[in-house]
Parts: sequence; C-alpha cells; structure tokens
Amino acid sequence: MNAAKALIFLLTLPFTVLASERNDLQSCYDRGGLTAIKPAGTGRELVVIIDQTIPMPEDLQRGSWAHVDRFVQAGDRVKLYTFSAFLPGEYLRLAYAGELDMPLEGEVRDDVNMRKLRSLDQCLATQKKAFQAGFGKQFVKGLRDARQDIPKSEIMNSLRKVGEDMHREQGVNDRVVYLISDMLEHSDYTSFYASNQIKQLNITNELKLAESKGLFADLQGSRVYVSGAGLVTDSVKHAYRSGKTMDALGQFWSQYLNASNATLEGFGTPSLSTDLR
Repeated sequence: MNAAKALIFLLTLPFTVLASERNDLQSCYDRGGLTAIKPAGTGRELVVIIDQTIPMPEDLQRGSWAHVDRFVQAGDRVKLYTFSAFLPGEYLRLAYAGELDMPLEGEVRDDVNMRKLRSLDQCLATQKKAFQAGFGKQFVKGLRDARQDIPKSEIMNSLRKVGEDMHREQGVNDRVVYLISDMLEHSDYTSFYASNQIKQLNITNELKLAESKGLFADLQGSRVYVSGAGLVTDSVKHAYRSGKTMDALGQFWSQYLNASNATLEGFGTPSLSTDLR
C-alpha cells in the first residue's frame, strides 16, 4: 500500500478505532526490544475532558493539573479530549493518548540481559517526566485555547462520543473521568440559560429531554469528577449563582451520569476540593 492509499485508509477509519490504537508515549519495553516481556498495565484509565467554551482562571488551571499529576501512576492509561461545539474547526478531539509502563519484577527481571535491564530502568525512571511533558503540553494548550465567543456548548453529545470510544477499548477495568467544564449545556438540544443568565433547571424535564434526544452516554462505570461548574462568561448577566441554582445543576448531572453508566464523585463549583480516586 503506497503512502497516499494508506492515508486515505486511515481517514476512513472511525474515530474510535484510531483512538484505541493510539499511544503518544513510547513504551520503554518496545524501545529496548523487550516487548515480549512487557508487564500488563494496572487496568486503570484517566480520561480528561476539557470544555473549550469557557476560559478557566489560572488558579483552576493549576489546580486541575495538580489533580491529574497526583492521580497518574505507572501502568495507567491517560487520554485527553477537548471539545466545544460542532462548528467549523471546533469539534471533539483526542489530543493525547498514552500508557505508562509497569516496572519489571521477579524472575522475569532476573533473566534479562544486564545491559538491556540497565537501559530499561533508566527509561522507566524518566517516563513519568516524559508523560508530564507530552500530556502537559496538550493539557495547557487545551485550556489556553478556550474561547468565550463560541455560541454553543455540546457537553452531553461530547460525553456520548467519548463513551462510544470507551466501549471499543480493551483492557480497562477502572475508569476515572475528569471533566473541566462549566457544565452549562447550550446546544440545539437544550440550554441551561434563559434571558442571558443561568436558569433554574427543571431536572425531571431536562432528563426526559436528554433521553428523548438519545443524549445519555455509556461511560463504562466511570467515576466522574468536575472542575469549573457554574463558571460564566463576561456576557452572562448576574454572575452570582445562588446555592439553589448550583444544587440543581449538580443534581441534574448526577442523575444524567447515573443514567449514563457512571457516578458523579466530585462536583467543583468551581474548584474541586477532593482528589481523583
């Protein structure tokens, strides 16, 4: 297959297939010619999703990175998505996908050539920094590229698409989703705004609407954490959000996620006060 035909073939593959094959962090075992003895990963996956319709304050950006950095361990898979609305140049993107290696232990380690073992250990010792650099670059870009002039925010549809990706992935039995978003849906399906301000949600009606439009996702039993809930752009009147309004927003998303095979474990309004677990 020549290069042109290969490119056409790749472009015709579904998004989910491309996502499942991608690894932006080179395995130390593959690099050292030790693929055959590479240990299985932890089975954990962190899926970070950045909503680019609302710029996040600097302190929330730093806090969000700290949550990710504390969570990720050797053997974990990590993905980073960005989304806004399905407009020209604005759509759900898989910005990063990588898996950290597990260290080699036991009798298998004892059987490895000393030179290769030394090279492997050196690579493993620096892999977390390589992850921080590669993932971190895309993470910062995703946050810094956020714009408040995008007229739509399709949160539920984006979660549905991410769930489709998860469904096709093998070898993951423990998922955490970290969603950095104002959680204010504003799409052709529904809007959490009225008269240019956050509206008081009728949770039952909004859930029925989501069901009727096929907007529930299948997030494969994920535990979901949110940072940034309730943040508003400069154009929104009455920047103050009452406790009643924020409680309703959290209750909607908790019930939406329950219907989407997930649980809401932390809802930062806007700062997330609990660690990812």
